[in-house]
Amino acid sequence: GGYENRIQFPIQIVKRIREKVGPKFIIIYRLSMLDLVKDGSTWEEVVMLAKEIEKAGATIINTGIGWHEARIPTIATMVPRGGFSWVTKKLKGEVSIPLITTNRINTPEIANQIIGDGHADMVSMARPMLADPDFLNKAKSGKAEEINTCIGCNQACLDHVFKGEVASCLVNPYACFETELKPKKNIISKKVAVIGAGPAGVSCAIEAAKLGHDVHLYEKNSEIGGQFNLAKVIPGKEEFHETIRYFNVMLKKHGVSQHLNTAVDIDFLQRENFDEIVISSGVRPRKLDLEGAELPHVFNYMEALVNPEKVGKRVAVIGAGGIGFDVSEMLMHFKNNDSPEVSSFLKEWGVDEKNELPGGLLENAEEHAGEKREIYLMQRKESKLGARLGKTTGWIHRLSLKKGGVHFLSGVTYKKITTEGLHIIHEGKERILEVDNIVVCAGQLSNSDLYAKLEALGKKNIHLIGGAKEVSEIDAKRAIKDGVKVALSI
Repeated sequence: GGYENRIQFPIQIVKRIREKVGPKFIIIYRLSMLDLVKDGSTWEEVVMLAKEIEKAGATIINTGIGWHEARIPTIATMVPRGGFSWVTKKLKGEVSIPLITTNRINTPEIANQIIGDGHADMVSMARPMLADPDFLNKAKSGKAEEINTCIGCNQACLDHVFKGEVASCLVNPYACFETELKPKKNIISKKVAVIGAGPAGVSCAIEAAKLGHDVHLYEKNSEIGGQFNLAKVIPGKEEFHETIRYFNVMLKKHGVSQHLNTAVDIDFLQRENFDEIVISSGVRPRKLDLEGAELPHVFNYMEALVNPEKVGKRVAVIGAGGIGFDVSEMLMHFKNNDSPEVSSFLKEWGVDEKNELPGGLLENAEEHAGEKREIYLMQRKESKLGARLGKTTGWIHRLSLKKGGVHFLSGVTYKKITTEGLHIIHEGKERILEVDNIVVCAGQLSNSDLYAKLEALGKKNIHLIGGAKEVSEIDAKRAIKDGVKVALSI
């Protein structure tokens, strides 16, 4: 029936709970204030239900944003921090009980700003507590820089849950594994070399130093971070800056000796006489075995991400795994890749900022801003592109690229590359993609040569971790956990 009839169900539930628990028990009601689905609630209906829930006896109202069926990102990394607190603010004054705001609040600073700006009376955080269970204690004691910030990736929390696996956290592998990842007692301090300062190497160095070992971290480049330095420039993945910041703070706090711009060879490792050697030398892009792959207009994914300005306006991206999607996202947004403001994000995804339309949806979303490119993202497999992307975020990446006009091609046979472009067979027909550049995202190879040399010399107490150990997909979740596990085993 009508809205007044339909809302009797939640109202009666709250009333009966209040009758049973008495006046002092806290009842928090989660109210969907922005459905983000067609024919969703109007704002007038949201306000009506909020007032009735208050009358029924709720103590606090918590903000719900979007239904599971909604095709608008609400909690992923690409959502601006605090991107939906404006919805809670709109309800302020309509009810007299406190309001909680939610979604992509991951630092004390953004939480304080939201409260200070009057958007809500309280903030709700869940994933940030998986990333760092000491979040509040660190914030309270003035050590916010030591917080291991949630990057909103969902890879180890929600993605695990939806696959029936134990929830954890990409940046904090201890989460929900506290009884398994335990340091040994009575540690004897050792001199430890960690070669490579990507996620695996840095996590290993930090954990080993926490245990009291004398840790030396060697990195051939001028900064730590490894593949995270590529990830952080992808539009929608700016939060990786926070993980690198946290790593830097922890390395300094726990006394890790950092040796940047330092390439390490076998002679050095033998001469220094380390007790333990950890090789975390990462990966390198796999070269394409195809006629013309050596031509100057063919780039690997690292070259494209580091120098996107060198990539022309017509681009073929070979390989539609996570890296292929990231490269396409970067090229699609290039020259407009700053962290998005809330307003521009809402316009791009078709959210009604005034929340006046049913469900809060606009009829037409704005096109992606920035320099326009014609991009072909392709793979040899016949399956859906991005089939192995995260369960809770894969649909966002696919939809984002489609909204940006990226051409998806599956079941492609690559014939050759010439100055004319990329010669392929697609859907039984030969064609030439007349592109300015080809970007190869066809996998990686492990940089494990140093480990192999040490092993050949019969060197004991050597460990191989991260991409240098396993390279089926670049997996930061596995790399960081690898580092922690090896550190605890030393």
